[in-house]
Amino acid sequence: MLRLPVLYERSLTSPQRRNVLSAIVMSKKTLFVLSLIAALILIIAGLLLSKKAQFGAMEAAGKAQEPMPESVSTYIADTQTWTTTIRAVGSVEPIQGISLEAEAAGLVTAINFENGQQVEKGDILVQLDVKVEEAQLRAATASANLAQIEHERAKGLSKSGSITQAQLDQPAANLERANAEVDNLKAIIDRKTIEAPFSGHVGIRRVNLGQYVAVGSPIVALQANEKVYVNFSLPQQRLTTLKTGMPIQLTSDVFPNQSFTGTLTAISPEVDPTTRSFELQGTLENPDGLLRSGTFVDIAITLPDAHEVLTIPATAVLYAPYGNSVFKIVEGEDGAPKTVKQHFIRIDEQKGDFVSVTKGVAVGDQVVSAGAFKLRNNLPVTINNDLAPKPELSPKPDNT
Repeated sequence: MLRLPVLYERSLTSPQRRNVLSAIVMSKKTLFVLSLIAALILIIAGLLLSKKAQFGAMEAAGKAQEPMPESVSTYIADTQTWTTTIRAVGSVEPIQGISLEAEAAGLVTAINFENGQQVEKGDILVQLDVKVEEAQLRAATASANLAQIEHERAKGLSKSGSITQAQLDQPAANLERANAEVDNLKAIIDRKTIEAPFSGHVGIRRVNLGQYVAVGSPIVALQANEKVYVNFSLPQQRLTTLKTGMPIQLTSDVFPNQSFTGTLTAISPEVDPTTRSFELQGTLENPDGLLRSGTFVDIAITLPDAHEVLTIPATAVLYAPYGNSVFKIVEGEDGAPKTVKQHFIRIDEQKGDFVSVTKGVAVGDQVVSAGAFKLRNNLPVTINNDLAPKPELSPKPDNT
């Protein structure tokens, strides 16, 4: 029990004595709490200093450890002589190609071809019913013959002066009218007789025997594919670089291992105001009929001018939205290992496995051609070109 000095305790009243005792107890509790907080602070500070020393040692060890060199393949930038090739996409159209349609209504009485058959010019493909027209033609022919006889008789009488000129004009007019009726019926029969206007291949027929066809009904498609057009378009910047007579080359995924050659035969004088492009047309021989109408093709036009370009493999370029770049090999000093440094470049055109560079690379620069994706600046590297494929202007992979 907490006791005050006797003389001091006797000089105090009871309330005063209780207040003094409470103040003494409170001061001792405060001193205990402060001592406890100070002890905790010392413990935490000791732990922090210990961890800081550990992290410092780990950082020093990391800095002292050298990164392992990365294995890469390289290529020495060099110049090549290239010809400019303009590429486009287009579609094939036949030199002659139509869809035969019925010019007159009637019943189909004969179909004289098989689907996909080769036909010659003048062959009758489809015959519509012409029995009524043929009967009318016989009657009109008889009337024309009679008109001819009457006209000849009138001419003889006119020469002898037996009839006047006015009387001669009537038989002449009757003859003209009769001949016109004959011609009209022959034209109707011709319109119901559908012939091939040129030699070519027919497609799949759209009519059947005995079917009634109306005017304008499709009969069959006819195309001549011995020679074909290829239509395509290019941006207006190419308008002054192209001329008719230039060679063109076509490839298609229908024939992946075959190319077709032709000639640029037409250049449109107009530029589309919406797309700012102009149309072109090439002509190709197609004796085997491999290129069909509507086939999608890739077109290459080689310009006659040749120029030198600085080239590197396309695999060396790291493509990015903010700019394309390559890693160049930096020789180490005093026996230090080779390192790499990233350089931004500007590329122009691509041909085969190569791209032409207009900025950022010089002749003789050693660039990383394989393995660049795993590099960063100043990283040590080792060069191994044994397994890297050799870039080519006209690559032909084995799996094609």
